[in-house]
Amino acid sequence: MTESAGAGRDAESVSKFVESFAAQLVEAGMQRMAARVFAALLASDKGVLTSAELSEQLQISPAAVSGAVRYLAHAHMVSREREPGSRRERYRVHGDQWYEALTNREAVLKRWEAALREGVNSLGADTPAGRRLAETLAFFEFMEGEVVAMMERWRVHREKTFGQG
Repeated sequence: MTESAGAGRDAESVSKFVESFAAQLVEAGMQRMAARVFAALLASDKGVLTSAELSEQLQISPAAVSGAVRYLAHAHMVSREREPGSRRERYRVHGDQWYEALTNREAVLKRWEAALREGVNSLGADTPAGRRLAETLAFFEFMEGEVVAMMERWRVHREKTFGQG
């Protein structure tokens, strides 16, 4: 039995959850293998699995695991770490992965805002395209402020609900 199934847990039920949740992530736009790896990590009791464990559980190649982890690490959804006393890497999903993933999107929003600002200046704020870009820019600026406030509310709520992380 792999660690991801856990003692006393039905491996088939775990697998069904992993595939079901992964399908939802794919529908939302995540790459298929990355979604499967992320769901498997999320479903593991320790939140940590090696490439070999992921390959075995998901019946995928080590290369597929590596590509999925690269995508997830770039999105700040998992981290890589060395097994103590080994050269093997293991992959960890953190309890605050959604918080991290969302707050790291702020850098993307800032770049989009800069590009949109430049577009408004280039096209002219009085043109139909310039107005459309200005409205899009205003939307992203609004969203940025809302995300910051929402994440602070989440931090407080998380501490009340789950204690200090």
